[in-house]
Amino acid sequence: MAKTKRIWSCKECGHVQSKWTGSCSVCQKWNTFEEEVEVEQKGRFEPTTEQPARPLRIHEVEHVERGRIMTKMPECDRLLGGGIVPGSLTLLAGDPGIGKSTLMLQIAHKLSEQGLTVLYVCGEESVEQTSLRAKRLGVKSETLYLLSETLFSNIRVQIEQLKPDIMIVDSIQILYKQELPSAPGSVSQVREIAMEFMHIAKGMGISTFLIGHVTKSGEIAGPRVLEHIVDTVLDFEGDRQHGYRCLRAVKNRFGPTDDIAIFQMGLSGLTEVDNPSQLFLEERMQGSPGSVIIPTVEGSRAMLIEVQALVAPSAFPTSSRRSTGIDSTRLTLLLAVLEKRVRYALHHSDVFVSVAGGLKISEPAIDLGILMAIASSFSSRSLDPKTVVLGEVGLGGEVRSVPRIESRLKEAIHMGFEECLLPKRNIAGLPKKLTEKIRLCPVEYVEEAIDALALTQT
Repeated sequence: MAKTKRIWSCKECGHVQSKWTGSCSVCQKWNTFEEEVEVEQKGRFEPTTEQPARPLRIHEVEHVERGRIMTKMPECDRLLGGGIVPGSLTLLAGDPGIGKSTLMLQIAHKLSEQGLTVLYVCGEESVEQTSLRAKRLGVKSETLYLLSETLFSNIRVQIEQLKPDIMIVDSIQILYKQELPSAPGSVSQVREIAMEFMHIAKGMGISTFLIGHVTKSGEIAGPRVLEHIVDTVLDFEGDRQHGYRCLRAVKNRFGPTDDIAIFQMGLSGLTEVDNPSQLFLEERMQGSPGSVIIPTVEGSRAMLIEVQALVAPSAFPTSSRRSTGIDSTRLTLLLAVLEKRVRYALHHSDVFVSVAGGLKISEPAIDLGILMAIASSFSSRSLDPKTVVLGEVGLGGEVRSVPRIESRLKEAIHMGFEECLLPKRNIAGLPKKLTEKIRLCPVEYVEEAIDALALTQT
């Protein structure tokens, strides 16, 4: 029989050692070791192919043109880089109840309508539960198969018999291999099963989607190597109270990275949002202090978002700083710049900043807009409702240039805005046909922006 022994594996880099330590000696991360059971197989490893691979000159490689598979959902096709690549391996992760299974069922329905054979492995639910959800979403197809199974060897048998074009696994953390003594969802189980599905996808040409869990900190559960194995990593995020969902491409070998697609959750499932700017601005209260519109870019798409700020006197010795949709550390830095450069006495005030609609924005081009929203609430003066603000703010209070200024201005013009407060360095090179449609107000420092918008403290 095969011998077993206890080992400790780092879930970040995969380093293996015989004893537990607080930090990994390879990646220097803390508290990342998880216990595994390693099976020592007796016998010699036999190669699976008779003829080993040989190195080829780059011009000797034969290219086989394979058309992409369209999902008939324009936002998903754009996010994936023009459709699903045959034989690709995609990981979809998100919070519980965010709509991962709903999205994949809708995609499976669209693909099966084209005559493609789709195998949906619903390991977390029975086929009756999945069929009830499919019935609610109006999913009906003769080529969509459901399989409720968690043992990988049984799933492999059904794959070889059915030979599907598309396979969806819900979820990878619930599957297990009988040869491994560890529990489903452990580092070794997730790593081995992901490798098996990679070989199936590449060897049989099956486009495979893996649904993955996330930890309480928002990271994908399992070893970090899982994200390296797959071709595409999609992060499904959003606020369940708002009903908006954001599908973000964190990694994509076949298309743009960090692009997003916006969906809205309804009774009949997820519907695509063609114009996110209009969706996020339709409930905007014009003339309200603390509200600023910012043109932001996510991937290849420019859209307008509303940032709201509230500055109120603090009833406690230590003031509070809270943010939703932006990095809290970045907010603290921007408040320090505002206090140092403009002399705003914010240390006795509670500051709350939120991105309306439940989006999470990380690009620094929204820095100046956040500062103007805070200044607007602090001075109780509203901004012109036809003005947009953009720019990155440095530690010295300087307003730095932002990339893709033309696409941001075009989106602002398209939504009917008439003025834009922007960095002075972005003025050079703008086409005349663009500057004639919107009034530009260039600034070089935060103080100039405060004066330009008449937000000086009284």
